Order: sequence, then structure tokens, then C-alpha cells
Amino acid sequence: MERTGQSKLGIASLSISIATALGLFILFAIAGIVESSSPGGMDEESIEAVIIGLFIFGFAGLDLLAIGLGIAGIFQKSRQRILAVIGTSIAVAIGIITISLMIIGLLIS
Repeated sequence: MERTGQSKLGIASLSISIATALGLFILFAIAGIVESSSPGGMDEESIEAVIIGLFIFGFAGLDLLAIGLGIAGIFQKSRQRILAVIGTSIAVAIGIITISLMIIGLLIS
């Protein structure tokens, strides 16, 4: 059986993982700017900290969605897998980097 066309799930996984990577990069940059511009650092109970935390959890959910779609795209028998593999790889790397940054932030503070 010949594989024809790219997996739509793989395309969705790749696009969501790229959007998540860009969103998290911008979000961590904003968090760093807010942290460094506030005297004594960002107050953990401020509205800015809560919004940043909610966005991080939202992007983590999108990352899990990208991983799930990528895995589903990998297991499609009649479609090509390359974009699904790339999307899944990027999503897993984003997840590892995000968790690592959160652990580093907890250890530093």
C-alpha cells in the first residue's frame, strides 16, 4: 500500500507545536521583563503573575494536543508520516524545555 499525501493530523500537530513554541517564547520573554522591571521581583499573587501562569498552562495543554495529534498522524497507514514525526518531536522538545524552565525557576527562588 502506497502512502499518498501528508497526514492532516501531522500538519495540525506541526502547526500547533510551532504556534506553541512561539507563544511560550513570547510569554517567557514577557515574564522575564515583568520580573526584572519590578523592584524585588514579581509578586506571585499579582494579576500579571496569575495571567502568565494561566497562559503557561494553556500552552501546555496545546502542547499535549500537538503530541496527541502527532502520534495519531504517525499511526495513519495511508498517509505520509514526516510532518507528524516533526510535529511530535517539536512538541516533545517544547514540553521538556518548559518543564525544565519551570524546575529551574522553582530551584532559584
